[in-house]
Amino acid sequence: MHENLFEPLTMGALEAKNRIFMAPLTRGRATLPGVVPNEMMTTYYRQRAGAGLIISEATGISVEGSGWPGAPGIWSEEQIDGWKPVTDAVHREGGLIVLQLWHMGRLVHPDFLDGAPPVSSSATTAPGHAHTYEGRKDYEPARALSIEDIARVVEDYRKAAENAKKAGFDGVQLHGANGYLIDQFLRDSTNLRDDKYGGSPENRARLLREVLTALIDVWGADRVGLRLSPNGETQGCDDSDPAATFGAAARVVQDLGIAFLELREPGPEGTFGSTEVPKQSPLIRSIYSGPLILNSDYDAVQAAADLEAGRADAISFGRPFISNPDLPERIRTGADLAPNKGVPQSWYGRGPEGYIDYPTLMEQSAAA
Repeated sequence: MHENLFEPLTMGALEAKNRIFMAPLTRGRATLPGVVPNEMMTTYYRQRAGAGLIISEATGISVEGSGWPGAPGIWSEEQIDGWKPVTDAVHREGGLIVLQLWHMGRLVHPDFLDGAPPVSSSATTAPGHAHTYEGRKDYEPARALSIEDIARVVEDYRKAAENAKKAGFDGVQLHGANGYLIDQFLRDSTNLRDDKYGGSPENRARLLREVLTALIDVWGADRVGLRLSPNGETQGCDDSDPAATFGAAARVVQDLGIAFLELREPGPEGTFGSTEVPKQSPLIRSIYSGPLILNSDYDAVQAAADLEAGRADAISFGRPFISNPDLPERIRTGADLAPNKGVPQSWYGRGPEGYIDYPTLMEQSAAA
């Protein structure tokens, strides 16, 4: 079924065996206190190696940028060593995996920073509550990054990219979406700067360009991707003119010639975030000529339709991959998809339940 989802796709140096990609999914299973990848995570990713491309869960580039309980990092040797069995396992199953590089900016609670304030494009405070090891707490005011700070953050990204290469990944994806640091610089509700990183859409996209350039220096443009969320508010991050803002971002990625661009685009009836703001993918498609991956509330029918119409080159699935480790095979055979256990309680748990205990079709058949 849906044959076009099973055509290979070339993205720079990456050769995806199908167009059913696994979207980045924060799951919070890294071993404490060093938030180190572990054997359970190796099993989880190996189980899902049938995806055309696995985009890893968001992974902190530094202590400063990390503020989610149990989310892994890539700044220490211990973390590098923890990721190696993960990438090895995926490769043994014939899969591809890139590491998503994450700096949360103002969404890091001071509890993760020994009481220091988080950093952002400007001195703003995110709405709502942070998840901490002690429970939910109000976000606190961020400190605006100085020009010197920005240069240091760019180097943190570069070092993380080098570490990802040591860990055996096939490339990296910059997390530029969902109200995190890159998004905080891109959007005018959070970027109130009056220097070369603020004001015009092109200035607000300057950090995006600098970070992507650093990643390209390490990997080459043909192994670097980007994720954006160009329509609607997310975690208090919004924009008064998304076409201008994300048109500028699209010109950056076109200029740099990166391997792929992924867009999270919820609609007005989204099941995990919704918005009336029009999708920007048609505009971005007109500017960026490389492979475009779309994400948010897709089923196989709509995914195949959007590929057929030329709106996308691949579709990334998030929540369906949680409970269906062999999602491509289930789509190929028309099998029913398994529901998520204990939604959403099991998504961010610490143990194997709701993480690595979902059976594949083959396992179900063997048990029948």
